[in-house]
Amino acid sequence: MARVHCSVNNCHYWDQGNVCSASEIMITSDQEASQLPDSFDAPQASTATPTPVNSCELTCCKTFVEKNSSKIEADSVTKGYY
Repeated sequence: MARVHCSVNNCHYWDQGNVCSASEIMITSDQEASQLPDSFDAPQASTATPTPVNSCELTCCKTFVEKNSSKIEADSVTKGYY
């Protein structure tokens, strides 16, 4: 898996050195993400509708879960250390 860098340090998957430690990551458009439940994430990515955008500012990391959130297990993504 490619190393993904993320500076959102209040995310459950954030790790030292601004590294994302999620086992899978789902990135989609902001518009699509706002319409999907928290449970729709990387494990369902192959069924997602393609969502083209014109700039990176219109994208959303769907895998974000706030640290200590009760929704940590909502998306079936696990935290690993790579």
